[in-house]
Amino acid sequence: MPILPIDSGRYGSPEIRAIFEEENKLRKMLEVEAALAWAHAQVGNIPKEAAERIEEAVRSGKVRLERVKEIEREIKHDVMAVVKALAEACGEYGGYVHLGATSNDITDTATALQLKEALAILERKLVQVEQILMELAFKYRDLVMVGRTHGQHALPITFGLKVAVWVREVARHLKRFEECRKRVLVGKMTGAVGTQAGFGPHAREIQRKVMERLGLGTPLVTTQILQRDRYAELVFVLALICSTFEKIATEIRNLQRTEIGEVFEPFGKKQVGSSTMPHKRNPILCERICGLAKLVRSLVHPALENVTTWHERDLTQSSCERFLIPEAVILTDEVLNLAIKVLSGLEVDKEAMERNLRLTRGAIMSEAIMIKLVEKGMGRQEAHELLRQIAVRCREKKEPFDEAVMRDEVIRKYLSEEEIREALDPRNYLGTALEQVEETVKKTKEELKEIGFN
Repeated sequence: MPILPIDSGRYGSPEIRAIFEEENKLRKMLEVEAALAWAHAQVGNIPKEAAERIEEAVRSGKVRLERVKEIEREIKHDVMAVVKALAEACGEYGGYVHLGATSNDITDTATALQLKEALAILERKLVQVEQILMELAFKYRDLVMVGRTHGQHALPITFGLKVAVWVREVARHLKRFEECRKRVLVGKMTGAVGTQAGFGPHAREIQRKVMERLGLGTPLVTTQILQRDRYAELVFVLALICSTFEKIATEIRNLQRTEIGEVFEPFGKKQVGSSTMPHKRNPILCERICGLAKLVRSLVHPALENVTTWHERDLTQSSCERFLIPEAVILTDEVLNLAIKVLSGLEVDKEAMERNLRLTRGAIMSEAIMIKLVEKGMGRQEAHELLRQIAVRCREKKEPFDEAVMRDEVIRKYLSEEEIREALDPRNYLGTALEQVEETVKKTKEELKEIGFN
């Protein structure tokens, strides 16, 4: 009976969960054993007939999970249970199974095969999110809205510029992801302490052949295990990715607040927001992203703890990683699934953005007025202090800032009424926002093509 939400299917796509199911893990371990036998045969260590029989036993599905578990209950060793079950299925050639290998030659390499499948899925979804973000950035490149710092109205920006910042953050994650894969998708055949003594004089060639056959990288040197800085790096990159989507989700949650109401995550026609308040439209998808991101970040700590091991290996990583790696990958997959759903169905209220631009009655344009005054000959510090005093006075007396600026005698000595009105228009103070958005989209598309995505 399922206990955790991952087990019940609540989180993670079926395709990503299937990768970490026991059946698939067993298949990957058997693939590694078959590749090892094939490599032994290639260098003349075992008869080719033995390698073919082992390969046939693996491909035919003769090794059943039930039998492996039955053996494990008796001998209390999970990898040796796989070896014995495979040897049984190979008949007279069973004695050639697992020749020279230690358990982690099989399990670490099998983990790399699982991650190879999983990371391909995550990369595809990360690219999909980036493409959605690029479309949003370009679509809303000139949609003016309030820019906020410290939660307060600051200066006008465009919604497209806000999204363009997200685009480049995701683009950096893709680069980290690509680099990380080189170090993570690596297997090993180095034996009990890393010397490869059990593989004989062709040991290095055997390892190279196994990894080439499986499509994995080959380590230069290891102990009994692949060093866990590799997995720690992966978990850290996944935590970074999830943190970015928490950042995006938090922004959407804030913009969806009733008193702001500028951006909304999608909400189904029959969706219920609250069990007691019929009017509620809660940003539950974004909140779920934020919650899961916390969990993924929490996995960085045990991943770093796993870097430490006694001598050539101990067992402290094993039990931890049975949770750590599937959880980190599956929860990241869920965050990406949610991000795709939220961003592809994002609702933008242009009228609310326009309304909020006017809330301060021109105060958000104080910098624009200051710059205009400087252009006309007033000192920058003098202009700043003048406008600061006007802003303070307007707040105290609850007067409109734009009207106060318009009638200020000092300002009118420098600026005409038309120039003041022009400076008070948010659309005239966007700087290079549109240019930045367009360059961001262009550059990101070029980078995607370089890694094989159009």
